[in-house]
Amino acid sequence: MKSRGLRLLAPVVALALAASLVWWRGPDWSVVRDTFTVVRWPWVVTAVALNLLSIVVRSLAWNTVIRKAIAAPRPGIRVVFSAFSVGLFANAVLPGRVGEVARAAVLARRLPGRKGVWATLIGTVFAHRMFDLFPTIGLVVWVVLGAKLPHWALMTIVVVLGIGIALFAFAIVGAREHGSREQAGRVLEGQLGRVRSLITRARVGLAVMREPVAAATAATFQFLGWFFQLLAVYAAMHAFRIYEPIVAAALVLLMMNVVTVFPFWPGNIGLVQAAVAVSLAQYGVDYGKGFAYGIGLQLIEASVGIGIGTVFLAREGLSYAMLKDFEQASEDEEPASVSASTEEPARV
Repeated sequence: MKSRGLRLLAPVVALALAASLVWWRGPDWSVVRDTFTVVRWPWVVTAVALNLLSIVVRSLAWNTVIRKAIAAPRPGIRVVFSAFSVGLFANAVLPGRVGEVARAAVLARRLPGRKGVWATLIGTVFAHRMFDLFPTIGLVVWVVLGAKLPHWALMTIVVVLGIGIALFAFAIVGAREHGSREQAGRVLEGQLGRVRSLITRARVGLAVMREPVAAATAATFQFLGWFFQLLAVYAAMHAFRIYEPIVAAALVLLMMNVVTVFPFWPGNIGLVQAAVAVSLAQYGVDYGKGFAYGIGLQLIEASVGIGIGTVFLAREGLSYAMLKDFEQASEDEEPASVSASTEEPARV
């Protein structure tokens, strides 16, 4: 209980420190305020629509991964989209990557009676996130060749990209070793220890890595998801009357993803805005205006994630308190709200 209290206190302290630094060393707040008075709302609506489209396409990528890992009857695409949306909500309102656990837990509730399915779904979440590597590499190449990079950004990008490549290689190796459903079946018979059994079940979720066509399909959906998100970033730039080339939007998108790799507090608010403002400053955009745009951009993305997430949270019969329970999933075999579920099986 004490350790959990410390984990909950840490992001609050970090957020308070970040807020203090932003307030005292941040932008000219009068410029930030004035920037919001000239926002072009049709472009905001366009950015919201493009973000929603990005979410739909990325949920299709996850659905492709799931279909290779879960035996029939599988959850339908509407159920997968619901779980994906709940995960977005959790990532927006809670520190860490609780949303990745939450979306697996939501699907597990829809698949009662399947022992070990939660760990397998965690494996599918990991595999799905690995397909972000390809659009990231594309963005990095484009930005390095065509954008005006801050002096500190290149090394940061290289480090994050190196971690991504290492994790992708790990996923491929993990998919090849002990990754079959038959192996998982032997696990259920108790031939392996608890930790090894969880690892084996999770490796079943990496099955898509052994299927070139399915992997290419998932990667294509992820590319499209990132493309629509890039267009959303570009549309938001127009909403804030920032008329820079689309490669500047690519730089903003890349830096936003880099600074949110490790979410120290919900959304890394403040850190995201600083990264966006510094990136656009390379193009002569006033720091205060860039900071205001960073606020608006994060609000646009959050409005979509929290908006549809709230709808599907209610649809799944979940609450904010139950989402916080998912934080314990890394320590237990499965969240209590999953093991206690009495949901009906998902429709195919």
